[in-house]
Amino acid sequence: MTTALIVLAAGMGTRMNSDLPKVLHSVAGAPLLIHAMKSGAGLDPAHTIIVAGHGAEAVGKTARSWDETARIVLQEEQKGTAHAVDMARDALADFDGDVIVLYGDTPFIRPETLEAMQEARAQHDIVVLGFDAADPGRYGRLVMDGDRLERIVEYKDASDKERAITLCNSGVIAADCKALFDLVSEIGNDNASGEYYLTDIVALARARGLGATVVTCAESETMGINSRAELARAEAAFQARARDEALENGVTLTAPETVFFAHDTVIGRDSIVEPHVFFGPGVTVESGATIRAFSHLEGCHVSRGAVVGPYARLRPGAELAEDVRVGNFVEVKNAILDEGAKANHLSYIGDAHVGAGSNIGAGTITCNYDGVMKHRTEIGAGAFIGSNTMLVAPVKVGAGAMTASGSVITRDVEDEALALARAEQTNKPGMARKLFEILKAKKAKRDKGEA
Repeated sequence: MTTALIVLAAGMGTRMNSDLPKVLHSVAGAPLLIHAMKSGAGLDPAHTIIVAGHGAEAVGKTARSWDETARIVLQEEQKGTAHAVDMARDALADFDGDVIVLYGDTPFIRPETLEAMQEARAQHDIVVLGFDAADPGRYGRLVMDGDRLERIVEYKDASDKERAITLCNSGVIAADCKALFDLVSEIGNDNASGEYYLTDIVALARARGLGATVVTCAESETMGINSRAELARAEAAFQARARDEALENGVTLTAPETVFFAHDTVIGRDSIVEPHVFFGPGVTVESGATIRAFSHLEGCHVSRGAVVGPYARLRPGAELAEDVRVGNFVEVKNAILDEGAKANHLSYIGDAHVGAGSNIGAGTITCNYDGVMKHRTEIGAGAFIGSNTMLVAPVKVGAGAMTASGSVITRDVEDEALALARAEQTNKPGMARKLFEILKAKKAKRDKGEA
């Protein structure tokens, strides 16, 4: 069955105390909205409709950054979840299939859970995602009759008997598109909050003789984010799960609790990740690599057998081939290091291509920015870049070439050539002693005057 997604993302998130729309706050390097969209993407939806309100322009931009086909519809007034869903009516007017309603502030629903809901739709008109709550609190309750869902009762409107139910409503609903909007059009707002509750469609469906049921999931999947404290708990929950998955997948984490992953981090088996490593978005580490302690990686690719760190930084566009070494206090950005290249100490490699087997000496900098534009440095295979070399881009150093330590290289260096670019050293006998005497005399005079 073809599926469309409606993602509700219009809320202001007052408890966040932020100018940023709630769904744009991040967990594991991605906005909550992107997490929700990723969950639904496993169904290969024909349409993804984002219902935006507060900060709609920013919400729409974020949604399209991940799925350029996502359609944004506006809910100018927030009158409840049914009202929000109704905003997608025109966008899905010609759609013939199922709709699943998701929430932009509920990031952890697994694709497998949504697939189970999709399968249940083959036998039931309405499918609601529920969970058994350890502390039901103020969740809406699911009132069941065997495997049939009779109705959903909001906490504010529930009786004491209904509040004793522990099976709670996540808010996620699957239904036939036409049936969903027909039922939504009948929902009223005669309740304690004066809002149009999407949950009312269950009772309306039952009154029509339609069937409803519940698919359950772990309570952790339904975690909603409404405050900074909940955002922090969500981050902790994501990291705990990501660390467990990495360990199960054959990655060695020597101090798991100190490693932080992004939502899309990929690490191959038999890799080793030492303590206090941070992965930003867009990182792939192949099998058998080592990421040493206190390193920061984002937007990069690390190949098999490479060693990164300790205290290294890989920025977006860094591509490390097999057996590359990037050592302590080395930063790599938008650069390719071919097989076996080494940059072991205190260097910046930006907007560059470093050939196979090259050695980058300590303190080397590719001077890639002239204040207006970026320029590229090319270093050939087997080149030796002496310590404290400044490579003023655009510049090329040929294969097998060498630069002398302390050189400032401003012109291309041909293959196998030695480039020296530093002033001639001059020694002046006795001058150090005379200079120190002059400086000490000046200091004594100044100190006496201050006294």
